Amino acid sequence: MSTARIAVASHNPVKVRAAQEALASSFADRVWLTCPHSVCSGVSEQPMTEAETREGALNRLANLKQHQPDADFFVAFEGGYDRLDGVPCTFAYIAVCNGVRTQVGRSAALPLPPRIAARLEQGEELGPVMDHTFAQHNIKQKGGAIGVLTGGLMDRAGVYRDTLLLLLAPFRYPELYPDSVKE
Repeated sequence: MSTARIAVASHNPVKVRAAQEALASSFADRVWLTCPHSVCSGVSEQPMTEAETREGALNRLANLKQHQPDADFFVAFEGGYDRLDGVPCTFAYIAVCNGVRTQVGRSAALPLPPRIAARLEQGEELGPVMDHTFAQHNIKQKGGAIGVLTGGLMDRAGVYRDTLLLLLAPFRYPELYPDSVKE
């Protein structure tokens, strides 16, 4: 079995685990070594639009490729907030690249309670707001808002992993996706 490296644009264990699980499942013929890196997103600590969140994921991906250019796959996650059809929601954009092809996509959106949305719109970040609201510590490195608000039925790592699994389809079957984004 060959060894391959995943460079992940975060040290957050939720993001590292999501990348590891998605690539290990998609390409089970390899042993995956995960290399986390802290890289700048170039956007706000709490991105407040879909566009800003997507830009943050792409910026992290570009910066990650500079940190570890020899990786087999590069994965970047950026969590954000926006009102989708008027509903306050949190979601993430994920960018993945193998040096030839880049795929970018958005996770499912979690509706947020109005009082949490109001605090985000006043400039606070979701993780600390959730910690304060639910008297917990460092929710964003655990189940996240997703885990808390679904009563543990889903968690942040699972949503990120599942979104990444979908984005990996063109890498699994490149002959079926000739028009996918290439570098």
